[in-house]
Amino acid sequence: MLPVREADGSISFDVLVQPRASRPKLGPLHGDRIKVAVTSPPVDGEANAAVVELIAKALGVAKSAVEITAGAASRRKTVRVRGVDRARLEGAVQT
Repeated sequence: MLPVREADGSISFDVLVQPRASRPKLGPLHGDRIKVAVTSPPVDGEANAAVVELIAKALGVAKSAVEITAGAASRRKTVRVRGVDRARLEGAVQT
């Protein structure tokens, strides 16, 4: 079971970002966080933009529905996604 918080038609969850990965990937769990691998480097917000794009694509929502609410300058971030539920996230996370 993923550590997800649901409120007001949105979900929030914690992620651990791996920048400069060989390929983008959502999952698996790393402790109580979802690992998000992106190919972008962690400079000038490139990795954050790649995280938003990957999560939006994986969940089938617009990029505007995905927001980094905490940890913008850290590998450990909190992400909020509007318009999805826990079940859709669980289906998108690779184990």
